[in-house]
Amino acid sequence: MIKDIKNILVKIILIIIIFGALYAINYYESNQEKINYREETIKLPANDKLKVYFIDVGEADSILINSNNEFALIDGGNNKDGKKLVNYFESLGITSFKYIFATHAHEDHIGGLDYIIRSFNVENFYIPNIKVDNMTYEDIVEATKEKNIEMKEPTIDDTLILGNSQIRILYVGHDKIDLNNSSIILKLLYGNNSYLFMADAPNDIEREIINKNIQSDVLKVGHHGSAYSTSANFLYKVHPQYAVISVGNNNDYGFPKKVTLDKLERVGATIYRTDIDGTIISTSNGENITFETIKTDTNGA
Repeated sequence: MIKDIKNILVKIILIIIIFGALYAINYYESNQEKINYREETIKLPANDKLKVYFIDVGEADSILINSNNEFALIDGGNNKDGKKLVNYFESLGITSFKYIFATHAHEDHIGGLDYIIRSFNVENFYIPNIKVDNMTYEDIVEATKEKNIEMKEPTIDDTLILGNSQIRILYVGHDKIDLNNSSIILKLLYGNNSYLFMADAPNDIEREIINKNIQSDVLKVGHHGSAYSTSANFLYKVHPQYAVISVGNNNDYGFPKKVTLDKLERVGATIYRTDIDGTIISTSNGENITFETIKTDTNGA
């Protein structure tokens, strides 16, 4: 009897030791991940600044990011905006893009990209991996073939480095029926500031990412301010100080919708709109963000 009790106690002690060892390993790996994450945080040089241009392309999207003179482009407006965007980028002294993101294959997001691809050096081109049967998409396929550029899909939760900033891939979808559901969603981090770019993602996709770290200082409002994006729960999780809406003047859709503007006001966000303000330029020093608005000849509509 005593021997049996001793055997049981030995087994219990062994189990405790094994679980303790597993806990210790898990704790170490968890903290090692945190250490590695801290090491990936980019220290900002003195006087360094990030610029984000929300370009006036009417009822369309095009966003330029400049971090330490490395450039990324999110979308390229409508077909008629392509040449005007090239002229504008050339006026800024841009010769190459480290990243171009075609968030989804609707004409108002990718229309001008074929012209842009043919006009600049492009290191990385990202688009959801969905074959789309329309001429605008085929134009991009032809342009990338001509320049020997691979059309790649970004990997969710990957982090890309642009100058002194980080671009995190929060979502990529594969809905062939509603391409808005396939929007590439990006978060830009620079020092202690952050930007969230929602492309045309609707409420259903907002729910897909709501448990991620989506809090951001600046929100590029989804789907031009439609009523089917920017849900209340999502917005309170992001809690932006600033909201930018890319939208056409007197557009046929009535964007941005009043219900969306009301929600943005309730969370205290300062709202900028390309139909009212023109091109909106946001500048961050890693701690504070400022805005200026200018008129640019970038809307081909």
